[in-house]
Amino acid sequence: MTTSPLRCLIVDDEPLAHQVLTQFIGQTPGLVLTGKCRHAMEAHEHLSQHPVDLLFLDIEMPLMNGLNFLRTLKHPPKTILTTAYREYAYEGYELDVLDYLLKPFSYERFLKATARAQPAAAPEDKHLLIKEQGSLLKVPYTAIAYVEGCKDYVKIVTAAKTYLHHATMKEMADQLGEAFVRVHRSFIVGAAHIRLLQAEHVALADGSIIPIGSSYKPELVAWFKK
Repeated sequence: MTTSPLRCLIVDDEPLAHQVLTQFIGQTPGLVLTGKCRHAMEAHEHLSQHPVDLLFLDIEMPLMNGLNFLRTLKHPPKTILTTAYREYAYEGYELDVLDYLLKPFSYERFLKATARAQPAAAPEDKHLLIKEQGSLLKVPYTAIAYVEGCKDYVKIVTAAKTYLHHATMKEMADQLGEAFVRVHRSFIVGAAHIRLLQAEHVALADGSIIPIGSSYKPELVAWFKK
């Protein structure tokens, strides 16, 4: 069964932001752009007349701050904040936004944010193939607590055993997908294994303590709130 694309609205006073988001939305399956607004007043009018599933909202705009605009909406659509100001991250998460894109952001980062707005896919029996003693071993994604980068290879850590696997951290992040969260340049953790988020680290269900890199913290907090 096919699903309808998410109807997207851009609210931003910067022409370049409109250009970038229009391009990214246009090349992303499952998204369709239905409107572009320069400030909150235009956005109010658009929302009163057109259904919107996903809002890309700037914060620093004339007439009304984007966060204050969001607070005025009784039933806001799913919202991704797009801003050049890192200091608004926690205030944004208090408003239950999906994600916080710090300008300038890449298409890869855009895809990670919008994936949170897409309908959840049916679970699959996904696994890694690990070479061990001349054989290929299937390690289910659900068994992986975390992945640690170690120069030319990575450590795949499960409750039963730790495996060595020749791959880069970027390759692992791309392969593992949305069931895992990059929390540090050297660590990827299984989302289902996270028990506690603290200021400088995450605690996993098996007792492992994983450090948080500062550049990964906004995305991690966004995931944890969900």
